[in-house]
Amino acid sequence: MTQVLIIDPDQTRRQRLRLILTENGYGVTDSGCSLRDGQAIASLEPGGYRCIIASVEPGGLPACALLGAETSVPVILVASRGDVRQAVAAIKSGAAEYLADPVADDELVAAVERSIAEHAERDAATGIANAYPIIGNSPAMQELFARIAKIGPTDSTVIIRGESGTGKELIARALHAASRRAHAPMISLNCASIPPRLIETELFGYSASGTSADRTRTGLLEAANGGTLFLDEIGELEPEAQARLLRVLQAGELRRFGAAETFRIDVRLITSTQRDLGQLVAAGQFREDLYYRLNVVALEAPPLRERGDDILLVADFILERTRARLAKPALAFSEDARQAMLRYRWPGNVRELENCIERAAILSDQETIPAEFLAIDTARQGGREAPAGSTDQTSLEDYFVSFVLANQDQLTETELADKLGISRKSLWERRQRLNIPRKRTRQRAPRRDEG
Repeated sequence: MTQVLIIDPDQTRRQRLRLILTENGYGVTDSGCSLRDGQAIASLEPGGYRCIIASVEPGGLPACALLGAETSVPVILVASRGDVRQAVAAIKSGAAEYLADPVADDELVAAVERSIAEHAERDAATGIANAYPIIGNSPAMQELFARIAKIGPTDSTVIIRGESGTGKELIARALHAASRRAHAPMISLNCASIPPRLIETELFGYSASGTSADRTRTGLLEAANGGTLFLDEIGELEPEAQARLLRVLQAGELRRFGAAETFRIDVRLITSTQRDLGQLVAAGQFREDLYYRLNVVALEAPPLRERGDDILLVADFILERTRARLAKPALAFSEDARQAMLRYRWPGNVRELENCIERAAILSDQETIPAEFLAIDTARQGGREAPAGSTDQTSLEDYFVSFVLANQDQLTETELADKLGISRKSLWERRQRLNIPRKRTRQRAPRRDEG
């Protein structure tokens, strides 16, 4: 039974509030002490209750200090005579609700339910934020933490949208940690980093005869059974793999390549993308039925430039890790470096911030990192890379753009990456950053053994 504490020197009102709550299933303890009596309130141990209802007189204490600001119990203030200025002060000081007496029965019960539920969500969100290095005090991040706390315990499929470098995998791991599957594995796969011919085997597994263990390969869906599978950049999944994944989600059954039998699996699927899947559906590059299966719950990973002073919080966290790795414990940002980070728009988000800080920490021979060591151009407030052929581009980017455009019709993505001396994932990320979409064929190329 949910326990509520009532603090009110007015016996008549105290008894009326108690009756309303007990009739609605709450356990109630009441006290006739006053908010002004700090010693009496301390003896009640207010932290042992899920909610506190306290009366406050005009000119009394709107702040909840005497209720134990160190306790994390939501406080509802009931004023004998409503006062706008006192109400504003009460909410600013931490009160969950401010009600004017006489309070209607349903209004009181709704306020208690709302206060307890919102407080539980904040507690869960705080736990998630503390458990994972998803750092932020901005409204956008607090809303994200609250949604993770609400969605995490469910088995719903989640799609995380956001630009590259915004921490989508960290969000997925926080969702997994908040779920009933936290004891089971979470397995991640970047769909852009695996060649199209291998992605289906990677996901669904392979069995040559269905009996020989040495000729059987476990796919990632099977390996994540009982846990969570995170598919990063789901928009890059090939059409054939999309169809097979849809069948797994619909039936809850998996069949390896080459095997005749199917078996049940229980996997929660979390996906992410920085592309507009709706546009891919319209272009015929992504299955509409799979899109609706994936888009049960959507989360937005806010870009770093929209998080205000969070930039400095994240930068300090990254610098602390970098100092430990480079054995430079006294290293700190100069004030001009901090201001430069706030002015810059960070098109590469947290990943770009990490690279800038690591480079600056390596170059710095003093204890203070100057702004120029960050090597960011705060004058370019657009925050986007220049298009191909722009004089602002480096010669390396010019070469990359020209090489890809000249060879992408003749070479596969794997061959292009090999020629450039980078990984497929790096090739894909540079394509996105420089706005060079990959040309996709609607049909699979013939296999080498198909004559």
